[in-house]
Amino acid sequence: MVAQDFTVDLNKPLVFQVGHLGEAYQEWVHQPIVSKEGPRFFESDFWEFLTLTEWFVIPLIWLPVIGWFISKSIRMDLTIPQVALAVAFGIFIWTLLEYTLHRFLFHIKTKSYWGNTFHYLIHGCHHKHPMDGLRLVFPPAATAILLVPIWNLIKFMATPSTAPALFAGGLLGYVMYDVTHYYLHHGQPTSEIPKGLKKYHLNHHFRIQDKGFGITSSLWDKAFGTLPPLKLAKSRQL
Repeated sequence: MVAQDFTVDLNKPLVFQVGHLGEAYQEWVHQPIVSKEGPRFFESDFWEFLTLTEWFVIPLIWLPVIGWFISKSIRMDLTIPQVALAVAFGIFIWTLLEYTLHRFLFHIKTKSYWGNTFHYLIHGCHHKHPMDGLRLVFPPAATAILLVPIWNLIKFMATPSTAPALFAGGLLGYVMYDVTHYYLHHGQPTSEIPKGLKKYHLNHHFRIQDKGFGITSSLWDKAFGTLPPLKLAKSRQL
């Protein structure tokens, strides 16, 4: 595929190619290739392995962690209703974080070599190959690294007994997001709510990519005026 004077060879590892696209990267990355077979990222088998994650690994790893943090708040004499409230608030905060990251980080405009490379790694690859089932969820190793400063921030802002439940809620929100995101791409929903979410998200991928940043709901798109135009959303469903 040709962009400006540079040709991206899809048969070779992509990560260190895409930076050469310069200003043409944004147009290239938003022209999706619909295939369940994803591209190779790196020459190194080790680094390539770290980019591949089966969807079920996410709940398998993180649900026990969530349970441990909830039990920690209970052991610190927080009542069950208080724990439930803190977990619910953590989930709510995650939905805002989900929207904010998707809109302002994952859709940042880049044109430099390292800017393009960074963007491709964190989200561009998903828009280029939206059906790549092994790169739809966030790799656990990267998640674990990011959770360290998040946990420290929550400990700083919340009481010792509330912090674990808040953290568990945020992490549960993330797990729900990642599993939902995978389902919206590869599942075949039959009930109205998941069918609507699937249409809403695929509209973001294939029709209007600078709107519809919510994955688990359209709540924050409604709040911040980034709902897709109604006419396009309807035409997507025809």
